[in-house]
Amino acid sequence: MDDKGMAKAFGMMFGLMVLALVLASLWQSVPYIKNGVHAVLDPTIGSLLNWNLAWGMTILVFFIAAITTAVQKYATDQDALRELKKEQKELQQELKQYKDDPQKMMEMNKKNMSKNLEITGKIMSITMKGSVFTIIPFILLFRWFMDYFSAIPDFRFFGFMTWFWYYLIFVMIFSGFLRKWMKAA
Repeated sequence: MDDKGMAKAFGMMFGLMVLALVLASLWQSVPYIKNGVHAVLDPTIGSLLNWNLAWGMTILVFFIAAITTAVQKYATDQDALRELKKEQKELQQELKQYKDDPQKMMEMNKKNMSKNLEITGKIMSITMKGSVFTIIPFILLFRWFMDYFSAIPDFRFFGFMTWFWYYLIFVMIFSGFLRKWMKAA
């Protein structure tokens, strides 16, 4: 992808993030947003959490991880991602060859830095395509979670973890397993 294509991808992602943040900031002041999301999520996700908070949240986090993994797999060019990650790994291996020679390692690091930045930029622009489909629903879901869990005073998963940390830890665990199982790059 050329610089113009990367700039377009980053611009689109930035625009979506701004839109998502505007929606989140208008949550309290524009009742249509909050009430609309509550009308959809209260009888669905709310019922699951009301059934059993710990198991409901675990099922929900697994479902969210499955959706995001599937979107990332099918909305991105997996072959290009694999190739770019392979190039990155080759650059790292090349650098490891000179771990005993700090001078040569610094030289190679300088040489490979621009190439590595280019590869990282390409990977980011490819993976952002999946985020286009998920960022706004997730921002609205997180606002709903804030409302739901604020109504439950001092609730902690396992006695110490807030809903956010529970979500974050378990979505990373589930996503790792699902990415391997779905063979997502």
